[in-house]
Amino acid sequence: MRIFSDNTVAIAIDLQTHLIPAINNNTEILKNSIKFIEGLNILGVPVIVTEQYKKGLGDTCDEIKNILKEYKPYEKITFSAYADMDIKDAIDCLDVKNILIFGTECHICVVQTIIDLIDAGYNVFLVEDCTGSRRENDKKYGINRAEFEGACTVTSEAVLFELTGIAKTEKFKKILKIVK
Repeated sequence: MRIFSDNTVAIAIDLQTHLIPAINNNTEILKNSIKFIEGLNILGVPVIVTEQYKKGLGDTCDEIKNILKEYKPYEKITFSAYADMDIKDAIDCLDVKNILIFGTECHICVVQTIIDLIDAGYNVFLVEDCTGSRRENDKKYGINRAEFEGACTVTSEAVLFELTGIAKTEKFKKILKIVK
C-alpha cells in the first residue's frame, strides 16, 4: 500500500526534555525527527504530539516545538497514546488510514500505541530512524514486536519521498534540501 499525504497523520511520541538525553543515539534521533517534521510540514501531514507524565519528563524538546506548525501536546499517563481518549478522538476524527509513528521509548509507548492502532484497523508505519529507547536491545525488540503485530518499518527519508510522489515540483525541491 502507498502512503499519501491526504490520508496520513504522524504521531510524535514523548520527545521530551528529560527523556531524550537518556535515549541511546539521542542526537541522531532528534536530528532525524526535526528533518522529518520539517518535511511533513511541507507536505501538509499533521503531527500529533504526546507527552508522557509531563511533570516528571518535561515538555517536548524545544527543537521539536519550534518546528511544529501547531504545538498542542496531549499529555498522557497511559503508555499507549491510543488508550488515552483525547488522543484517540484526535486521531479518529482525522479520518485517515495511515499513521506514521516515531519517538520514545520504542519498546514501551511506541509499540503499545502501534498495537492499539493496528487493532483499530489503521495501517501503521514505524519510522525507525526517528525512534529510540534507552538501550539499543530494547529498541531492537520493540521493532521486532511492532513488525510481528503488523507495523511496517520505514525510514524518514523513504516516507518523505513517498509522500512527495513526484520530482520536479517545489515540494520535491524543499524535501530534497531537508534530506541532503
